[in-house]
Amino acid sequence: MSYKLKATLALTGLALVGSAFAQKDQVVVGLITKTETNPFFVKMKEGAQAEAKKMGVKLMTAAGKQDGDTASQIAAIENMTSAGAKTILITSSGDAVVPAIKKATSQRRSSDCAR
Repeated sequence: MSYKLKATLALTGLALVGSAFAQKDQVVVGLITKTETNPFFVKMKEGAQAEAKKMGVKLMTAAGKQDGDTASQIAAIENMTSAGAKTILITSSGDAVVPAIKKATSQRRSSDCAR
């Protein structure tokens, strides 16, 4: 799959998230990439920032310090969940992030049930 197509799919996902959660509170969405130095992820972040601004969505971004840095990605998942992110888009650096994703998902479901 080309970089351009992947970036387009990611931005489309962000657009759908923004419209799906439109409400009076500002929607918070997270984007976690593998690194901030890879040109593909730089463009992905730039596109996501532009789309978030256009839609009035607060975008939180984070990245690993280098490819394979799951510890930074796990910390970002936890921080974004605590900040109220409705959705987190991630280009995972490895399976070590799965428990954090499951925890964030279950916390999100629990908060939905409390409404």
